[in-house]
Amino acid sequence: MGLVEQHSALNRPEHPVCSVCIANYNGAALLDDCLTSVLAQQGNISIEIIVHDDASTDDSVALLRERYPQVELLASSENVGFCVSNNRMVAHARGEFVLLLNNDAALQPDALVTLLATARMLDQPCVLTLPQYDWATEALVDRGCMLDLFYNPVPNLDPSRHEVAMAIGACLFLPRNLWCDLGGFPEWMGSIAEDMYLCCIARLHGLSVRVTDSSGYIHRQGVSFGGNRVDAGTLHSTFRRRRLSERNKTAVMVIGTPTVLVWPLLAIHVFGLVLEGALLALLKRDARIWKEIYGPTLGGIASKLGQLRVLRRQVQRRRRASLREYMRGVVFLPHKLSLLLKYGVPTLK
Repeated sequence: MGLVEQHSALNRPEHPVCSVCIANYNGAALLDDCLTSVLAQQGNISIEIIVHDDASTDDSVALLRERYPQVELLASSENVGFCVSNNRMVAHARGEFVLLLNNDAALQPDALVTLLATARMLDQPCVLTLPQYDWATEALVDRGCMLDLFYNPVPNLDPSRHEVAMAIGACLFLPRNLWCDLGGFPEWMGSIAEDMYLCCIARLHGLSVRVTDSSGYIHRQGVSFGGNRVDAGTLHSTFRRRRLSERNKTAVMVIGTPTVLVWPLLAIHVFGLVLEGALLALLKRDARIWKEIYGPTLGGIASKLGQLRVLRRQVQRRRRASLREYMRGVVFLPHKLSLLLKYGVPTLK
């Protein structure tokens, strides 16, 4: 699946403490800010930087070769997607810990010191993230996320809450051994909700997903994939993002929800998707909304339910968390309803 040309880094450390893994596709305009923030980290921490270029058609590879000889470059001959890109980088990594960092994000100078100190203070491995801030406004976006009953991420803004349901994949930190034990990102997802999947599997194993007290990262939300941001009081998304999001969140619900609770939740969820898709298509007078988002999602659920049940059995066999423990990360108000009341009907393009 896509030949990978490897360009070895200058003076790559033999035993780095942390491997910073950056998936890149056509991010030539973003990489300088991202890499500069990694190279400016405090604390004299031994790190390696790995960039997987996903067959970019811009000058990304040339920029990395010319300006960043200290970066280990994995250049794919074909576009393989976010999940495969990250799995390849972590398989290539040597660090005790890995930090998955989006190319449209940048770390605050004390980010790695804070992540390492937090990880080593805890008595068991966990998935960690930093507070996320908007690139343009510097406003707090989230301190990790909770989930609603239908697996929609709900931003956590409470500074006293450190344990959350998921860490956004734009900045996701964990021991490399834990990544391998959890199985990494499921490559059939392609992109979107792979971070949710990994965090839900970790919580099923009885481990926690946490956010640090301090430090943070800034993020150009939606730049690398499109959509997923609010402009002028309106929520903007894309057909592709919504299609992948609805499909993959539903898959995580089926695979991850403990006990037979999953089946009534799935039935309610499917009914809600039918209603939501029909209403949006009518309100927007755009049949593409049904044809490109909700129809494929519902058809995919029906056609792949058998495969999802097999994956569910495999995952649930290793479950150590009780239903009550797992549901600590869940809020009961549907997040889509909150967004609708706050921003109105989203704009799609």
